[in-house]
Amino acid sequence: MQKKNKHRSRYNSCPILCPICCILPPHITDRVILNGTQTQREWALQTLRTSEQFRGRREAVGAIRFMTPAGVKRRTIFNAKNLTDLPGTLVRSEGDPATGDLAVDEAYDGSGATYDFYAEVFQRNSIDGMGMRLDSTVHYGQKYDNAFWNGSQMVYGDGDGELFDRFTKSIDVIGHELTHGVTQNEANLVYRGQSGALNESFSDVFGILIKQRVLNQTAEQSDWIIGEGLFTAKVNGVGIRSMKAPGTAYDDRVIGKDPQPAELKNLYTGTADNGGVHINSGIPNRAFYLTATAIGGYAWEKAGKIWYVALTERLRTRASFKTAATTTIAIASELYGQSSNEQKAVQNAWKTVGVI
Repeated sequence: MQKKNKHRSRYNSCPILCPICCILPPHITDRVILNGTQTQREWALQTLRTSEQFRGRREAVGAIRFMTPAGVKRRTIFNAKNLTDLPGTLVRSEGDPATGDLAVDEAYDGSGATYDFYAEVFQRNSIDGMGMRLDSTVHYGQKYDNAFWNGSQMVYGDGDGELFDRFTKSIDVIGHELTHGVTQNEANLVYRGQSGALNESFSDVFGILIKQRVLNQTAEQSDWIIGEGLFTAKVNGVGIRSMKAPGTAYDDRVIGKDPQPAELKNLYTGTADNGGVHINSGIPNRAFYLTATAIGGYAWEKAGKIWYVALTERLRTRASFKTAATTTIAIASELYGQSSNEQKAVQNAWKTVGVI
């Protein structure tokens, strides 16, 4: 099913089409700067400065790739020791025992679960389809409130400990960020506007599916929360996004209220967040949730397969929500039959969110 060499020539254009993809939406950091204590504002500003400094080095770092023989799972975890030089000091390699450092071991286990998911469910050889080594750096920066995929590896901050816990804590965050690597090697969705929101949404889709598979959860049993556990007890929220009910994940004095729309009629049309890539992803996220729960059972088996084929074989860089809708409906029909329950589930989901 997978086209092995598809889009490989686009990799060098990634610095233009795929900037560093962070899990924490910028509107949350903006709210902390506006509403937080002096210390919280300083942490948020430092996170912004660190991210911007990294963007300045992005192209050089993103050019480094590590390959291993086909079919080999190879995880390599580095410790930045609260500095910002990548990759840092090697602390755990494939097959090594647990270190006792929660961030190191969570990054190792989470990247392994992501590798296994793509290999066992979709017969994909690592995130690039060609055996890419899964490198991760933990303890990045000081009280760094984010995690990101930089084009060649994962990077995790420890969080500030007051608003945010360590960013390796949620396995769906690890799966989300590594899926940006799948997207850049396949549809390579431009990180702006609706295509950028689809880019974020596909990462949420496969991030939640990885979490569901690890927990052996059906679509009905899942909480459909992205970033569960990232907030400390001081924050009024369950996670950074709800795929089931966009706009309800948090409502807090410091970080603000979840701005995600659940329907196209409420689409964010401003220029912030690259045209709302983290905001408007709520619309396709809900479409996937509705599809998966209508089909029932394990969501990665049918709904996930439809979305995976769309991402790896059909969608192109500037795909819109409507393109994604018509594409996934067509794939469902091809895989399961015209007017099948699966095809109707996809069609009804996109209708419910107002895309078709």
